[in-house]
Amino acid sequence: MALSTQTMTDEQRKSVALEYLKAFDNGGVTSGGGGILDLFAEDAQACFPKWGLANGKAEIGKLFGDVGGTIRAIRHDYATFNWIFSGSDTVVVEGTSYGEHQDGPWRAGVPDWGAGRWCDVFEIRDWKIQRVFVYLDPDYAGKDTARYPWLAKA
Repeated sequence: MALSTQTMTDEQRKSVALEYLKAFDNGGVTSGGGGILDLFAEDAQACFPKWGLANGKAEIGKLFGDVGGTIRAIRHDYATFNWIFSGSDTVVVEGTSYGEHQDGPWRAGVPDWGAGRWCDVFEIRDWKIQRVFVYLDPDYAGKDTARYPWLAKA
């Protein structure tokens, strides 16, 4: 991991995290026209449920390709985000989303137990994401009823 050379404010870290989320909503393209991987440090880490830990940009690209290949469209509800700042490089954001997965649509709160609620934990230094761990239910379409029988009754 590279040594930190630039001091960033919480608002600057927030702007990097927002750019990351907006790039997902824009098919992996940032507002400047670059790719989402441009937002990451070379030795960054990312973790996604049911995929695991990705080390470095190449593995993160594979993670995003695998997961993104199952999602036809996604939108994050920016107006309702809850931001938590630690006073260090860590930024936590929880929010909701909606979209279309290959197995069907999802929207946070419809049904209440369904997909769409998520939390991301970032470490951001030198205008680059050093680490992002994503916490959500990857069963976007709510089809995992064999393992969770109460869902079939909902």
